[in-house]
Amino acid sequence: MAHFVIMGCGRVGATLAHTLEDSGHSVAIIDQDERAFRRLRNTFTGRKVTGVGFDRDTLKQAGVEEAYAFAAVSSGDNSNILATRVARETFHVAHVVARIYDPGRAEIYQRLGIPTVAAVRWSADQVLRRILPEQHLAGDYREPSGRLVLAEVDLHDGWIGQNLAAIEAAAGIRIAFLTRFGEGLLPGPGTSYQEGDTVHAMISVDRTTEISRVLAKAPAKES
Repeated sequence: MAHFVIMGCGRVGATLAHTLEDSGHSVAIIDQDERAFRRLRNTFTGRKVTGVGFDRDTLKQAGVEEAYAFAAVSSGDNSNILATRVARETFHVAHVVARIYDPGRAEIYQRLGIPTVAAVRWSADQVLRRILPEQHLAGDYREPSGRLVLAEVDLHDGWIGQNLAAIEAAAGIRIAFLTRFGEGLLPGPGTSYQEGDTVHAMISVDRTTEISRVLAKAPAKES
């Protein structure tokens, strides 16, 4: 079980809160308007925090210091980006995502390494895939036999600086491409994993748990 903080209790925020709670996680949801919490079902047991989502004290009330992930899905682009940056840069939340209405802004923030989802392509599923590892491994593409899937994989910070070939060998995967500063990158023989990279790899469906376990730990040190 992990802790998730959501900013914005609109339709999408409420959907995220319910989905995460149903998956067994703890959830805190922030909104400036206390009436917004009416969108939550009566059985919702997570924290409801009234306040500004980029305020540090408000975020602390929501448990951001122990959060696995933070999603900013309010109706304001500026608020979402500011809150996401505070969560990542001040509280060092590893997994963040911001909902952005302006496609031009979304591209800029992607280049800064802030994962965004543009409202024109919006769905709660897209946010979940950014903040839940098991959703990453659901994959973007599955080949016809169903045995292989192209999916995002999460890596421990200990892999930063490692050659992609070493990552492939350790996990038994084939890295198809990286997303770096918001742009796709085809790896070459000397390409290394950098902080902020998103790794997209072809993996065997029946090995997803094993692959996640290997990459969630730092690489073994050579003796």
